[in-house]
Amino acid sequence: MVIIAILIGCILGAIIGVNGPVISYTYSGYLAIAIVAALDSVFGGITSVLKGNFDIKVFISGFFGNAVLSILLTWLGVKLNVDIYLAAIVVFVGRMFTNLAIIRRYYIDKWSDFIKNKKAIAEKSKTK
Repeated sequence: MVIIAILIGCILGAIIGVNGPVISYTYSGYLAIAIVAALDSVFGGITSVLKGNFDIKVFISGFFGNAVLSILLTWLGVKLNVDIYLAAIVVFVGRMFTNLAIIRRYYIDKWSDFIKNKKAIAEKSKTK
C-alpha cells in the first residue's frame, strides 16, 4: 500500500515537474529546504511502517509541520542575514541517514533470514 502511494507520488511529481512552472532563484532556497524536510518525514514514515508503529496523523502533521517550520526558519535567516537554514539541513539530513540505515538493516536482516531458511531447506532435502 505504501509502495503504491510512493509510486503514485513519484509519477505525479514527474508529470507536474515537466509541465509546471520554473521556480525562480528567489524562492529556490525555500523550496529546497522544504523538500529536504518532507523527505525526512517520508523516510521516518517508512521506518515507522517497518517497525509497525505507523500513524497517519503523526506522518501528515510531521510532513507539513517540518516543511513549514523549515521554510519559516529559512525566511527568518534571510531577514536576519544569518544562514539558519543550515541547522535545519543538518538535522533533517542526519535523521534521513539514520532512518535510511534502519531501513537498510531491516532489509539486510530479511534477506539474510531468507538465505538461511533457503539453505536449511536445501540441507533438509539432502538428508532425506
